[in-house]
Amino acid sequence: LNLPCPTIAGGKPQVVAAPASEPLKAFIKTLIDRAEKLRTSRVDPSVDNMLKITGDGRKAALDMRLVEPFGEPEPDTKLTLAVQRIKRVWAETREARSTQLVFCDLSTPNPASFNVYDEVRTKLIEAGVTKAEIAFIHDADTDAEKKTLFDDVNAGRIRILIGSTEKMGAGTNVQKRLKAMHELDAPWRPRDLEQRRGRIERQGNMNDEVDLYRYVTEGSFD
Repeated sequence: LNLPCPTIAGGKPQVVAAPASEPLKAFIKTLIDRAEKLRTSRVDPSVDNMLKITGDGRKAALDMRLVEPFGEPEPDTKLTLAVQRIKRVWAETREARSTQLVFCDLSTPNPASFNVYDEVRTKLIEAGVTKAEIAFIHDADTDAEKKTLFDDVNAGRIRILIGSTEKMGAGTNVQKRLKAMHELDAPWRPRDLEQRRGRIERQGNMNDEVDLYRYVTEGSFD
């Protein structure tokens, strides 16, 4: 139908790279050792396998506390860079009440342990973002709750919505005020990237130009 869609600033997603911390570099070495052991020894797949190694590598690239629960928070991580950009867009578009999506598949809300969702929300609130303007897609379980949430985002009452590709992909029509989208991790399948991008790069958006950010950690599984 050739309906008007917003253009992507710079013509493509912007890759934002964070340096690898020393604990991450050390952890990557243990993953290399594990992979080498798989190649040279008989390791029961139920004990260790490449899928487990890759999963641990992806978690470590997102935040070391996902693989070392008692680890200390590191400065200059990709979460820190994401919070800075989310806060900046939030402040710059306050008058227009523009909105943002944040995608994270690896570490969803869990009150019993460290998770990226609560960490990002806490850091945003500490940076001055209004708590009432931040929501998790996981808080809406029913169709009625999702409709209410989506209406709040389209109206600019909720300005930062955090979710996973599974829950915030197809059927999530919150594009009216979307100004920026942030991807904190890389999904397994290329089609998941398309689903994410399809939330903001679609007709019905008040913004003529939008920003796409992809956050990576250097020297990691990213």
